[in-house]
Amino acid sequence: MLQFVLNGKEVQVNAAQESWNLLEYLRREARLTSAKNGCSEGTCGACTVLVDGKATRACTVKLPKLQGKQVVTVEGLSEQEKEIYSWAFATAGAVQCGFCIPGMVMSAKGLLDQNLNPSEEEIKKAIRFNICRCTGYRKIVDAILLAAKALRGEVEPEEYKGNGGLGERLIRQDAAPKVLGTAEYVDDLFLPGMLYAKVLRAPKPRVLVKNIDTSKAKELPGVTVLTAEDVPGQNYQGYIFHDWPTMVPVGEETRYVGDALAIVAAPTPEEAERARDLIEVDYEELEPVTGPKEALAEGAPKIHTKGNLLSSTSLKRGDVDEVLAQCAHVVTNNYETPIQEHAFLEPESALAVPEGDGITVYVGTQSVHHDRQTLALVLGMPEEKIRVINKFVGGGFGGKEDLSVQHHAALLALATGKPVKLTLTREESLKVHPKRHPMIMELTTGCDEEGKLLAMKAEIYFDTGAYASLGAPVLQRACTHATGPYSIPNIDIVGYGCYTNNPPAGAFRGFGVTQSNFAMESQMDILADLVGISPWEIRFRNALRPGDKLATGQTVGEDVGIVETLLAVKEICEQNPKAGIACAMKNVGLGVGNPDTGRSVVAVENGRVKVYTGAACIGQGLAVVLQQVACETLGIDHELIDVILADTALTPDSGSTTASRQSLFTGEAVRRAAAQLAEDLKTHSLAELEGKRYEGEYLGATDPLNAPVDEPKTHVSYGYATQVCILDEEGRVKKIVAAHDVGRVINPTTLEGQLQGGIVMAMGLALTENYVVENGEVKTTKFGRLGLMRATDMPEFELILIEPRKSSLAYGIKGVGEIASIPGASAIANAYAKFDGKRRFSLPLADTPYRKK
Repeated sequence: MLQFVLNGKEVQVNAAQESWNLLEYLRREARLTSAKNGCSEGTCGACTVLVDGKATRACTVKLPKLQGKQVVTVEGLSEQEKEIYSWAFATAGAVQCGFCIPGMVMSAKGLLDQNLNPSEEEIKKAIRFNICRCTGYRKIVDAILLAAKALRGEVEPEEYKGNGGLGERLIRQDAAPKVLGTAEYVDDLFLPGMLYAKVLRAPKPRVLVKNIDTSKAKELPGVTVLTAEDVPGQNYQGYIFHDWPTMVPVGEETRYVGDALAIVAAPTPEEAERARDLIEVDYEELEPVTGPKEALAEGAPKIHTKGNLLSSTSLKRGDVDEVLAQCAHVVTNNYETPIQEHAFLEPESALAVPEGDGITVYVGTQSVHHDRQTLALVLGMPEEKIRVINKFVGGGFGGKEDLSVQHHAALLALATGKPVKLTLTREESLKVHPKRHPMIMELTTGCDEEGKLLAMKAEIYFDTGAYASLGAPVLQRACTHATGPYSIPNIDIVGYGCYTNNPPAGAFRGFGVTQSNFAMESQMDILADLVGISPWEIRFRNALRPGDKLATGQTVGEDVGIVETLLAVKEICEQNPKAGIACAMKNVGLGVGNPDTGRSVVAVENGRVKVYTGAACIGQGLAVVLQQVACETLGIDHELIDVILADTALTPDSGSTTASRQSLFTGEAVRRAAAQLAEDLKTHSLAELEGKRYEGEYLGATDPLNAPVDEPKTHVSYGYATQVCILDEEGRVKKIVAAHDVGRVINPTTLEGQLQGGIVMAMGLALTENYVVENGEVKTTKFGRLGLMRATDMPEFELILIEPRKSSLAYGIKGVGEIASIPGASAIANAYAKFDGKRRFSLPLADTPYRKK
């Protein structure tokens, strides 16, 4: 019988399991879930373990190859190692979503067991097969250096000694569980009698479904199959527009390759796959619509009954054509940006559990309350009978706002009366969830002889794919931010969001602004050359000041910090004349008249302060931000405060984790609730207030776009940034300098990690990432083919934090989750134009050391 040693204990593998790989054995049989299934192809490194002391990706090793070998997972570390690694990774700020971290720890152990005094380059090489989408790797390298120091006996792990107020580097409460693999993500859950689900998807992007024959699948023992006719509620759902079918019914057309036709539940994953493959679909293949301009052409097939135009956005001020005719310099150029995959490390997963006449759904989502609202529509069930609980979320970046697996798992659970888990394979994930919108943009920009911007004209077409998702607001943000953080008196901006048969596009970090920023920041450099001034100078002359007007008509307030960010990098630009520079602004909150409320309940329970909110943490560190806001407001020790997030039965709806809004909106709600408790603490002890609850709510009231008011307020706050890219002699990114107006620094460690991660994500968009769709077919079906940045690609970071502190909301917090990733690609593009004299008008940039011809 096959035997090997697992964490010091000999285990035997039965004959039925010998076809499994090591990762399957660890998770399904040994229930050691620190090893994560991020890709199943040996690319992401989330399943890294040690085999005979060597870092090994468990998904690549078949069990027969382990005969007589020693396997160690995070669970098998010594108590000293567990203490050191959890302390080092937490202290350095290396943990965000945490999904990659146990694998990182095992790669680090593989190195440090052989070399306790490694260089940074040796560490980067050791973790080069471990992908992190959150951190930008800098803090992971710092954590491994710190762990090595502790293992050498030069430092001792110690508890955090601060009070936990604003500006402190308070340790995240979730850091140690994520390092040690005890933090539960949905796919880590296993329940007695649980069934496994699989989804049958469209055979081609656009087909007419003539018949779905499920009879052979249903003959298998223990198998349940559902189609559109089995949906008890509303088949069509969606985040804003209800245009996305839970399953495509017979007689209708599919709209993309990720469309579901049938869903299956069975006792094992293998049986579910077999049943799915037995379903027979009779269909007629139709020619797909694959481009936004093609979709709007006369006679184009209608993807939806309303047509192929999802939405349009228009912003006009002044007589642009007349002013452009009088400008000293005018430039017109066309720009293109690609589809981009979120590449969060945790594939989508949901576990639905029937309970009485209701259901509980465990998810990894960006909004449990929105999930519940949409599930109620699909299930035909009152919301109060549905409980949605967020487990730890292995990254999101906007890609976990829409339903993907929740409704399918719930339908099967209700049909079978048993728990049902549906976890997407990486190939499914790449096909199914919405991406970053590809855009085609034509910009005309004019200035006077001194470089002062006078007029701008923009026409934007974007491909929202098969379904709306959040396409309409993404288009709005692309248009309203197309002017950049600059004062331009005359504008004419129009955008069109178009349906196609490509995978849907929706929310993605930057929310449309990343794309239009690339175009505008390129225009700024071109104009600077024509005027004969530096790229820094043209930006400084046009940067927004208090009293200026945004494209939306909103008057800029005193808290605008773009000038300060420019001044912070002036000397760097002067010292590096070939550096690329780019500026950005990004709204905080939904804005433009949308209901946008942060909510929290602060309760005294068992002598502790509990902060409850429905806001989701997707890795950004929301819990520690709210803990520090509560600490600052209450003046009590941070160890007395617990933060409970995202459970519809326990926490109030605080909106989705999107639009960089949670730190400000939920932070202000927590401040308001905690302020009431603080008032009571002036005359009572905490023990005397046992059982009391305090509610906090903050509504960010705004005006709709183009509202007929004299002084519109389209967003409650904006963040501003300037980033500078310095290339080395070979043309590789050597250093990124990032100066950000962050409002108020709550936790420097968490903030730095957000900025570094956003910068590296922008590097990927600019230089290496490549999600390929041809004629509606997804060609990038492997995680390893996405071109994601690795530790060995990491540049040097210099972060400059600007704190205007001119807002009373949530102590002046401004979200940085999105703006961190916006100007980076633009700065890199401008650096290459300086480096070799070639202006590149599309992303990813061609002819660089990262993408040779």
